[in-house]
Amino acid sequence: MYLLLLCSLSVLAIAIDRWLFYRRASNGAETLLQSITEAAGKGLSSVLIEGDSVTAFLLDAGKRADSSGSDVRLAVESAYGEAAMKLRARLNYLSMIVTLAPLLGLLGTISGMIDSFNIFSVAADQPLAITAGIGEALIATATGLCVAIFALVVHTVLASRMDSVLTIADRAEAAVISAAGGVSHAA
Repeated sequence: MYLLLLCSLSVLAIAIDRWLFYRRASNGAETLLQSITEAAGKGLSSVLIEGDSVTAFLLDAGKRADSSGSDVRLAVESAYGEAAMKLRARLNYLSMIVTLAPLLGLLGTISGMIDSFNIFSVAADQPLAITAGIGEALIATATGLCVAIFALVVHTVLASRMDSVLTIADRAEAAVISAAGGVSHAA
């Protein structure tokens, strides 16, 4: 049961961390994306970087590459890959907990059943002595299933949120490359 509690707390911690991260990654992204789109033809230097959204991260990479004469497309694509990796971080742990929690619950149930039957062999004249142990053992399975369901719901919500932010990042990547002229400075 302690491992299930740890799994449950891990799901909660990951949920809070990722929700705040996705919120920060998308905060002001649409407004900045519109500014980048409006700057097409004027160059990236005319756009001010505001906030720490994924759009700002990609714009910063593009502006740094543009000002140093580097390949803007390559810099923005590299920044996109880095941003996508950060957005996907820790979601795999939720998938693991979805699988692990019911197994831990079943392990608790089997352990409880073994203990129950050990009690039955000691107290053979009291057939109801086993029922308390069986009820306690089944609680472990129910707890494991509840933790897994909670983790599955959290994973689904966060994956959807991540997809929304990645969609914004896709649009920002194209806009930054377009605003830079879509040309490579590399020889």
